[in-house]
Amino acid sequence: MTTPDRAPVRILVCDDHAVVRAGLLALLDSAPDVEVVGEAGTGEEALALAAKLAPDVVLMDLQLGEGIDGVETTRRLTAPGSAAHVLVLTTYDTDADITRAIEAGATGYLLKAERPDELFAAIHAAAEGRTALSAPVAGRVMANLRRPRPTLTDRERDILAQLARGIGNRDIARALYISEATVKTHLRRIYDKLGVDTRAGAVAVAKERRLLP
Repeated sequence: MTTPDRAPVRILVCDDHAVVRAGLLALLDSAPDVEVVGEAGTGEEALALAAKLAPDVVLMDLQLGEGIDGVETTRRLTAPGSAAHVLVLTTYDTDADITRAIEAGATGYLLKAERPDELFAAIHAAAEGRTALSAPVAGRVMANLRRPRPTLTDRERDILAQLARGIGNRDIARALYISEATVKTHLRRIYDKLGVDTRAGAVAVAKERRLLP
């Protein structure tokens, strides 16, 4: 639905669940000054359609089944030279997910439990390049900013640096002249200190808190 004096925000919806996409399309059809120009079920489809349709905002889920995920799709959509803004719309609200999405270039991060009017407002904010965050997400971001930085040992920092390069445990052990068992022990301690449970989460939080060189 559009008004005569305002160009509609062009939307591309990316979600791997057809029922969810159908619901979003029906909802957005009633939104003020919004026009859905396409829908995609995978990250690859979203990239192809974005290149063809040039949407103002891409509504992006994080988990997209097979193929590239929402974070990688976001990173490619917001590469230098792109005019599209990505508004993450997901059910996932962990610190690691939020950090990875924002670092990838997402303009906003909303949860699917939001009210329609909040979604509409976030879409317009994203189209203008303004940050749009769900209240729970904003609370997590602020809490993380206020949280004291975890104290990592020099060895833990070395291992984090190797993780950021995408190196596996065996190669980390060889590079640092330690055993794989020792690497795993350090990783458990790193995960505990950063409040994560995956390698990607550890790297994302470490970057967010400036724990890496």
